[in-house]
Amino acid sequence: MTGQVAAVSRNEVYSFSKPNRDSIRLLTGLGVEGDVHAGETIRHQFRMTYEPDLPNLRQVHLMHEELFGELALKGFKVSAGQLGENITTRDVDLLGLPAGALLHLGEQAVLEVTGLRNPCAKINDFRKGLLAEVFTMDSVTGEFTFKSGVMAVVRHGGIVRPDDAIQVETPPFPHRSLERV
Repeated sequence: MTGQVAAVSRNEVYSFSKPNRDSIRLLTGLGVEGDVHAGETIRHQFRMTYEPDLPNLRQVHLMHEELFGELALKGFKVSAGQLGENITTRDVDLLGLPAGALLHLGEQAVLEVTGLRNPCAKINDFRKGLLAEVFTMDSVTGEFTFKSGVMAVVRHGGIVRPDDAIQVETPPFPHRSLERV
């Protein structure tokens, strides 16, 4: 599977959205240089209060650009970086990837997909009613559907820019489905 980087974003402070940048630098084992969520241990503002020493499996947040089109059909105008993602992708089935999939971005960077982003209620502060569109529960099976992207850790650092290619490398079988992290 081959895709493309649509946009890159980072923010030095805790904020729901992240401004788009011309490029970001991924740091091995840490995340996006200069981003508030970079670090070896959990940097998620709420989870740091009760799990501060756990490994940071959410170093980089990726979201598929195709979600924005789906949301637009339901009346929600959303663009790259506004939902807090660091890398917005195009033509990559992020939600269909297995745990441990490697994403080769640009010339050097490699990310390992760790799980699904668990959307928080702050999404409704950004756009009222948006949470129901990115986080749903099947009334029959009780299964949750998370549409707000995936989380990853940096296995090999490098610069990532819009229009960089993304090559997907899946792990050996059996594949493990993504769970929320």
